[in-house]
Amino acid sequence: MIAMPEPHKQPNIRIAVAGDEEGLALLDRATWSTLHAVSPPPQPPFFDERHLPRDYLVAEADGRIVGYIRLARPTPLASNAHVLQIQGLAVADEARGQGLGRALVRAAVAEARRRGARRLSLRVLGHNAPARALYASEGFAVEGVQPQEFLLDGAYVDDVLMGRTL
Repeated sequence: MIAMPEPHKQPNIRIAVAGDEEGLALLDRATWSTLHAVSPPPQPPFFDERHLPRDYLVAEADGRIVGYIRLARPTPLASNAHVLQIQGLAVADEARGQGLGRALVRAAVAEARRRGARRLSLRVLGHNAPARALYASEGFAVEGVQPQEFLLDGAYVDDVLMGRTL
């Protein structure tokens, strides 16, 4: 079991480095679920030409990675360069319920602002009520719904588009 920081202490959140790959890959495999994933379970490598270390904010406790959030551009278009998108959020099972997901979302908002973004968007599965509630509580609004966009575990699931101005 991973010891989490005291509730009143902020987790250590930083930009990922290449040496985080193994820890991030382990976390990604351990937290994979059709509650939030539309792709098959992750396979190595974690980092590649589309998933660079600088795109991830990593949360650490006792020197171990216990969470991450990925920030990336939603498109390569120059006309869309002012927008960043949350394209992944994971928190270790042992670290849930202690505010780490919220801290990662807040860190992503701050990092998006630091990078000059004017908007932050995301996509979340309609059946992922905890994630939707977290995003809504942090100022994200539903901006669209793609009904029955995915077939997961034999059920059709909506793709919910959310965003907020920075």
